[in-house]
Amino acid sequence: MVRKCLWKQRINDKELYYFTDEFKDFMSKVKTERETINYCIEVAKRHGFMDLDEVISTGRKLKEGDKVYKINRGKGAAFFVIGYEIMTKGFNLIAAHTDCPRLDIKPKPLYEDRGYVLLDTHYYGSIKKYQWTTLPLALHGIVIKKDGGIIEINIGEENKDPVFYISDLLIHLSEEQMQKNLLTGINGEDLNIVFGSIPSDFPVDEKVKHNILNILNEKYEINEEDLVFAELEAVPSGIARDSGLDKSMIMAYGQDDRAGVFTSFSALLKVKDSYKTNAVLLVDKEETGNFGSTGAHSKFFEQVVSEILDLTCGYNGLKLLETLKNSKMLSVDGICAYDPNYSSVFDVNNTAYLGCGVVINKYNGVKGKIETNDASPEFLNYLRSIFYENDIIWQHAEFGKVDGGGSETISYILGQYGAEAGDISLPIIGMHSPFEITSKADIYELYRACRAFFTSKK
Repeated sequence: MVRKCLWKQRINDKELYYFTDEFKDFMSKVKTERETINYCIEVAKRHGFMDLDEVISTGRKLKEGDKVYKINRGKGAAFFVIGYEIMTKGFNLIAAHTDCPRLDIKPKPLYEDRGYVLLDTHYYGSIKKYQWTTLPLALHGIVIKKDGGIIEINIGEENKDPVFYISDLLIHLSEEQMQKNLLTGINGEDLNIVFGSIPSDFPVDEKVKHNILNILNEKYEINEEDLVFAELEAVPSGIARDSGLDKSMIMAYGQDDRAGVFTSFSALLKVKDSYKTNAVLLVDKEETGNFGSTGAHSKFFEQVVSEILDLTCGYNGLKLLETLKNSKMLSVDGICAYDPNYSSVFDVNNTAYLGCGVVINKYNGVKGKIETNDASPEFLNYLRSIFYENDIIWQHAEFGKVDGGGSETISYILGQYGAEAGDISLPIIGMHSPFEITSKADIYELYRACRAFFTSKK
């Protein structure tokens, strides 16, 4: 099977460039789970989506064409467009995750060391720690005040803002460090942000820390205790950019998996007069195992489906299980693309390539298919048929050579409902690095694939 180059067919498609410009704007604005959900809710409301909790409180029923959403603690959400067919015959779902690798700020982060104040961090997800030094960083997140008030933080994205920095050892004094391997060259406890250096005039021992706390209090009304009750993330500063002299690619932080969020959510917004109900599920905590109240293992999704059943054809436990089993579910995520700089880790016949279309994954997992869904060939053939029907260019791939490592997605969790579940993916170079590279053509094709999945009459 010969892979097709998307650019030969899409290079003059104006919609591709319009869509990927919107995507770059999204990626530039949205750098945390909360910011992702806030963006989607704001857009959903403009497209006529109603808060499911408010619908329930009015006592009204849902009918064909209604659009509803439900938020999961500010970090996840579900969006449903109600179709004509009764829900118990199943619905179409695409799931993506809102979280990305980053540096979280520790609960007690501030300390002074010989004239510098540093901010202590704890990395989130799988990262190469050395990649996070000597980068311009921004701080995003929230701080909860003692009275329950919420202070939103976004420092380091505007030109007038300061940025933040984690130092690395200068090469002139690195003889010992250079003997270490990449895993131990930078330790997690070394990822401390240089946060300030001006001392206050107040008669205290830690004068620079005192000055920093004064600034936090004056500008944000935050004291040191409030930082214990904060959710602050250090992320790469800067906007998503065109990459390559031909501008064929996009370089941005967090494309794994906010590209999945943007493409699936954008596709759902285009759904009209659907026979089946269609839905997008956005979850948190994928990078750390899908646990917690906002992860894919939570009961949030089942609750939403139960509530929608109650508002359409009536709820009971058997109907819920029947509905989930009869549904078709896709996880949309990133997958490693062939990188010519590191060709030895790829099986060239079973690897994704930039610019060759959306990826159909039969399975992901680690080494011996650990934690994989392993989609049925019948479901994969269903995807193939709707992709051909809608002129979607696709390729097949798995995650590198068998013993090279691997990765899993949330499709195995979706499969636990007994649903037909599988993966489609976006090829990415440099996954989990501060800046990742994707092809504009692949991003647009992933969006088209999501639309085809939602609108299929099969």
